[in-house]
Amino acid sequence: MRILDSSPSGRSGRSDRWRRLLSDVLLWAVVAAPVGYAGFSPPYAPYAFPLVVGKLLLLGVAVVAGRRQPLVALVLVVLGSVVDGNFVFAIPVFSYLAGRRTASVASAAGVFVLIVAGGTALNLGLLGTGAATWFLLASVLLFAAVFPWLVGRYRRQQQELTDAGRRHVDALTREQRGAAERIRLRERARIAGEMHDSLGHDLSLIALRAAALEVAADLDDRHRAAAGELRASVSAATERLHEIIGVLREEGGASVRPSGETVADLVEGAREAGMAVRMEATPVVAELPAMTGHAAHRLVREALTNAARYAPGAPVDVCLTREGDRVEVAVVNDAPPAGPLPAPPSQGSGLLALAERVRLAGGTLHAGPRTDGGFAVRAVLPATAPVETAAGMGLASPSDAGEPGPVERPVDAERRLHDARRRVRRSLLVALVAPAGFALVLSLVYYPLATAGTVLDRATFDQMRVGTTRSELNGLPRRQLERPTTADRDGCEYYTDGNFPLAQPTWRLCFTDGRLASKEWIA
Repeated sequence: MRILDSSPSGRSGRSDRWRRLLSDVLLWAVVAAPVGYAGFSPPYAPYAFPLVVGKLLLLGVAVVAGRRQPLVALVLVVLGSVVDGNFVFAIPVFSYLAGRRTASVASAAGVFVLIVAGGTALNLGLLGTGAATWFLLASVLLFAAVFPWLVGRYRRQQQELTDAGRRHVDALTREQRGAAERIRLRERARIAGEMHDSLGHDLSLIALRAAALEVAADLDDRHRAAAGELRASVSAATERLHEIIGVLREEGGASVRPSGETVADLVEGAREAGMAVRMEATPVVAELPAMTGHAAHRLVREALTNAARYAPGAPVDVCLTREGDRVEVAVVNDAPPAGPLPAPPSQGSGLLALAERVRLAGGTLHAGPRTDGGFAVRAVLPATAPVETAAGMGLASPSDAGEPGPVERPVDAERRLHDARRRVRRSLLVALVAPAGFALVLSLVYYPLATAGTVLDRATFDQMRVGTTRSELNGLPRRQLERPTTADRDGCEYYTDGNFPLAQPTWRLCFTDGRLASKEWIA
C-alpha cells in the first residue's frame, strides 16, 4: 500500500519540484526559439526536420544538465554553435547560469581556456578561416560568454553576502537573547535562594517547636507521637526544600538584602550618603506580600543606585501608592546638574534582572529616560499574594528552555560576512575590468597577426604612379588583406595603414594586365 505524504514539508518538496520543472521548460523555450524558428522557416534543406529536432534535443539536454553541471551545459551549447550559428543566443544565458550555479573559479577558467584553444585550432587550423574571422569569433566569446559568467558570479556572491548578513544578524540576536536569558536565570536563582533561606528558617523553627512539644512532661503518649510525626514531616520537607531550591542558588548570589530592611530604610541610607531623596508612601503599603515586598525593595535599591551613578546631585522622588489590589512603585530622578560622571557603558543587565523579578511577582515594569533629561522607573505590582506554583515561579528545568544545539558564534558570523563582502567587491571589480582587459589582450594577439606584411604607409602610397607595372612598385607589402565584402572588386589588392586594433583595409590598388590602373583610399 502506498502512503501519501500530506505533511507541509512533503507538499513544499513537490511544489519546489514543479517550480523547477516549469522554470526549465521556460528556459528551454527561450533558448530554443531562435534555433526552431530558423530551422522550420523556408527554404528547407535536405534532412532539415531531423536536424532541427536534434538541435532542440541538444538544448534540452543542456537545460537538464545545467542544474548539476552548468559548465557542461555551456560546453554543449558552444559545440552546438559550430553546427548552427543560432546557438550563439543561448551562450549568454548558460554562461550567466554557470556563474550563478558554479562556486569554483578554476573550473570555469579551465572551460573557457579549453573553448578558446579548441575554437582557435578549429578556425585557424582545420577550417582555414582568416584572422578577421577568428577575431570576430573571439570577441563573441568574450562578450557572449565571459562577461555574462562574470555577471552571474557577481549575483551569486551578492546572494552569499545577503545570507551572511542574515546569519550575522541571527547570531547577534541569539547572543542578545542568551545574555538576557542568563540574567533572568540568575535572578530566578537568586529568588530561589531567598525562598530557600526564608522558608528553611521558618521550617526549622517549626521543627524546633515540635521537638519541644514532643519532650513535654505533661503530654500524653498519643499527642507526643503526633508531635514526633510533625517534627519528622517538617524535617523531611526541609530536606526536600534544600534539594529542589537549594541547587538553584548561584555562587555568591545570596540575597544582599539585610534582614528586615524596608524601603524606608533604603531611602534613609541614601539620604545619609548625601542624596536628596524624597519619599511618599501610603500606610497600607507597609503590609505587602513577600514577593511584592522583595520586588519593591529591589526596584528602589536598583533605581537609587543608578541615580547615584548616572545622575549625581539630582533630586530623587520615591513614591509607593496603592489602588485597589495593585501597588505602584515609582523612582524618578531629575537630570544631573553637572552632567553624569564618567563610567563604563551600561549593558542594561540590572534592568533586565529587575524586570524578571517584577514579572515573577506578577507585575509589570516600565523604565526609560524622560524628556527633561531625567530617568523614571515604574512598576505595578499585586497587593495581594497570588497562589504560587512551581510553574508560576518559573523554576523550570534547564531542558525546558529548548536550547538549540551548537550554533554559529557572532565572531564567526561577522568573519563570514566580512569575507562575503570582500568577495562581492572583488567580483564587481573583475566584472568591470576583466572584459576590457580581455579585449585588450585579444587585440594585442590579433593585431600582429592581421598586420604582419600588410602595412602600406602613406608616403609609399603617394609615390605610386598609375601605369607602373606591379614589379616596379617599390615598398609594396608582401601580403594582402582579405577583400572587404562591401568593396569587393576583381583585380584589386587591399592593404592597411596599421590602424589599431582592427587593422581594417585602408588602401585599394587595382591592376589591369599587370599595371596599376587605379589607387584609392578607403574611408
